[in-house]
Amino acid sequence: MIAHFPGAAGSPEDREGIQPRPAFLITVDTEADDLWSRPRTVTTQNARYLPRFQALCEAYGLRPTYLVSYEMASDPAFQHFARVLVREGTAEIGMHLHAWTTPPAVPLTDDDAAFQPYLTEYPPEVMERKIAAATARLEETFGVKMLSHRAGRWGFDAVYARMLVRFGYRVDCSVTPGVSWRRHWGHPAGDGGPDYTRFPAEAYFVDLDDVSRPGNSALLEVPVTVVRTPPSGLAALAHRAAWGPRAGAVAERLWPTVRWLRPNGRNGAELIQIMRDAVRAGRSFVEFMLHSSELMPGGSPRFRTPLSIERLYGDLEALFAVARDYCRPATLAEFYDAVAAHRSGQHPDAAGPAWSDRCRIESASFS
Repeated sequence: MIAHFPGAAGSPEDREGIQPRPAFLITVDTEADDLWSRPRTVTTQNARYLPRFQALCEAYGLRPTYLVSYEMASDPAFQHFARVLVREGTAEIGMHLHAWTTPPAVPLTDDDAAFQPYLTEYPPEVMERKIAAATARLEETFGVKMLSHRAGRWGFDAVYARMLVRFGYRVDCSVTPGVSWRRHWGHPAGDGGPDYTRFPAEAYFVDLDDVSRPGNSALLEVPVTVVRTPPSGLAALAHRAAWGPRAGAVAERLWPTVRWLRPNGRNGAELIQIMRDAVRAGRSFVEFMLHSSELMPGGSPRFRTPLSIERLYGDLEALFAVARDYCRPATLAEFYDAVAAHRSGQHPDAAGPAWSDRCRIESASFS
């Protein structure tokens, strides 16, 4: 039996109202099959594997947020699946945008399928048209307003943020604190992806001129839960010497500098430890992420076989059991409602699931 954490449900601290439980946010990048292999033809067979995952979430009283790409929103199997979720209120549908598969088709490189350029590398007018197309496809297909968003390949900036606000989005969850995507190129002549090394780890309303700092906009940034573990000695030398995404990936795999609340097939115990640490630290939320294609054998580099999928589900079940006991379930939009209520001076209960009247919006960042 797991011992009570400080602030956990049923613990003395919780009964005395000393510390609220964090929200547990499940985010799923709901997208095409094995995009890591940069396929010439995009397929969405992994949509058939989502009902099992949803059933597991519901068994533990959890409500995921599916952040859906244009190609997945066009898949009949996913459409049927998601319409049931919307009707029953058991999950949220949000938007996930891959620039190279979202219309209008405006070539940016000699081979966009191979280079997978970031949306932020396109001219602003093309960016806006792609956001409009993705948003319209989702809203028209599922009959609900899109409120939550994650950028494809984590590529997010102030221009993108201002566009999301104009389209009525309330939540972005593209920030990966402590992680730089500079060595992960889109356009071969570009600067790579964003550097989130010093971004806040807690939720914050973004400054639309500088998304790395809190501001007064209507867009709430809810970063993925990432814990930094700075390298030392040989590991530090290896990371400094690594150049390019492949060398960087090798160095990160051998000497990890960050720990994500994201399964990789080998980190089941680590996921639970990250959860425990977040609860003990009094975090207002814990955000888990994975890709829909990781739920299908052969749909990703990490989970190639049916056995690897079964091991993944074992890790998920153990993590979700901890989340059920020590966190509060919420979609991204529900978490936004509670935070916005606190911001306006209302009691959080008036706008959604309560994270107590001590709900914190901090700007703590990595030093």
